[in-house]
Amino acid sequence: MSRGSERGFTLVEVLVALMIVAMGLAALMVAVSGAAKTSGYLRDKTLAQWIALNHLTEVRLNVNKAAQTTDAAELQFANRSWHYDTRYFDTSITTMKRVVVRVYAGDAKTKGNPLVEATSFLGTALGLPGSSNNVNWTLGTTPATANGAAGAGTPGAGTAAGGTGPGGTANVSPNTGIGSPTTGTTVPTTPTPPATPQ
Repeated sequence: MSRGSERGFTLVEVLVALMIVAMGLAALMVAVSGAAKTSGYLRDKTLAQWIALNHLTEVRLNVNKAAQTTDAAELQFANRSWHYDTRYFDTSITTMKRVVVRVYAGDAKTKGNPLVEATSFLGTALGLPGSSNNVNWTLGTTPATANGAAGAGTPGAGTAAGGTGPGGTANVSPNTGIGSPTTGTTVPTTPTPPATPQ
């Protein structure tokens, strides 16, 4: 064998190959780093959303806080430090306030933009938490309150949401939630005669 047939890669070819591999690995590291950063941000945002909703629930259950204009505090949640800032704003309804909670990562000394801002309303114009009727939607137990004096709807077309029959009240079946013409005045329908062949 001649020495020419055993010729391998030159130094320039090896350097070019290494440079291509390095560029590919760098792009892969950037992609992995971006995915990890996005995952961490979404985790923090989810935790902050839970904190904000928990605090809004606490505010609604403690009606005495409605007299305040602001409150802030720090807390430990998911083995991390967080702080929130709550503001109470007047609305066009004198008995109702708008409550805004902003949640930040870190303690109160940490500066930055809030991860989450949640809004709710509080006041005597709203029902107290837990005061609504327990409705079993599978049985259609919603009380019928619609007024059918205008004659809206069709016979038997009432639903648990308050459908009405002509000139009557809502037609609600206690078992299926689908209306039946049991109340109000119904209009009898006349069958149409079959078409005569031509």
